[in-house]
Amino acid sequence: MTVEKKDLDWGNLSFGYMKTDYSYVSNWKDGAWDEGDLTTDHSITLSECAGIFHYCQEVFEGLKAYTTSDGSIVCFRPDMNAQRMADSAERLCMPVFPQDRFVEAVKQVVEANAAWVPPFGSGATLYVRPFMIGSGEVIGVAPAPEYQFRILVTPVGPYFKGGLKPIKLRISEYDRAAPHGTGNIKAGLNYAMSLKAGMEAHAAGYDENLYLDSESRTYVEETGGANVLFVKADGTLVVPQSHTDSILPSITRRSLVQVARDLGIAVDERPVTWDEVKQGTFVECGLCGTAAVVSPVGEIHEGDQVVSFPAGHDEIGPVMARLRETLRGIQDGVVEDQHGWVFSIA
Repeated sequence: MTVEKKDLDWGNLSFGYMKTDYSYVSNWKDGAWDEGDLTTDHSITLSECAGIFHYCQEVFEGLKAYTTSDGSIVCFRPDMNAQRMADSAERLCMPVFPQDRFVEAVKQVVEANAAWVPPFGSGATLYVRPFMIGSGEVIGVAPAPEYQFRILVTPVGPYFKGGLKPIKLRISEYDRAAPHGTGNIKAGLNYAMSLKAGMEAHAAGYDENLYLDSESRTYVEETGGANVLFVKADGTLVVPQSHTDSILPSITRRSLVQVARDLGIAVDERPVTWDEVKQGTFVECGLCGTAAVVSPVGEIHEGDQVVSFPAGHDEIGPVMARLRETLRGIQDGVVEDQHGWVFSIA
């Protein structure tokens, strides 16, 4: 598909919202979703009594559209986003937007905004944000009677301004999610919980918070917006799991685990204690997610104690670099897609 791209400074985009040509919208009422369609109206008008405002019925997803090396436009594993949004919706008593329609809606809205998909090699991508809200009026504590599903898209640059420069985390004094609560779904309420902690971390000179489990404050969970990965001295990739089911099942994390296995890297998925980290068990650390793919972590601070990762302190470590390069290569079309992850848009 050949389209004339928008006249933007693609290499210097921030990770921020820019209005594009089309969004997608579909409404649920009387037990059914309407047909849905593209819209040029990027505003939402709701009653003051809409469920989203009172009982936080909102779920969302995040994925990206890319221009590959041959000029094609693709997305990465949108079926997984569809499944995760379905799980999130069920947890908050919201109607599930059909997963096949979810994928088709992503295709439709990205194709309609093809001129906004950054060119190959620019370092930018088209961020795709599907979300659903309780739009119907409800005053008692109950699920809303109506819902709206939308997808907005916007071109973005790197999530962290420093690019691949290792970032600095601190252990948060706050909790991210309750044990067996909503930490394993992608709902706005979880992110609202992390805002104060995030602002305080930034003011103190840190890039992000690392949260421990709120039951015992013993185990590493995740940051405010990404899963965590560690690497041992022998090259083993260690992936923290939650014994209280409080970690979001990152699509990027699950993809990186498969990539590691394909590359012959040993993978150990298990609960990881903060004491292990403090004892110097790991030589590399990274955050993973849709926005950044892999962001290297150089240090984690807890009060006056600093945990450094020697193989990735000054620049991204070898294992994290290899994983990131391979996954980005699959997304860009320069590394073979062995698992059918790349979804063609145009």
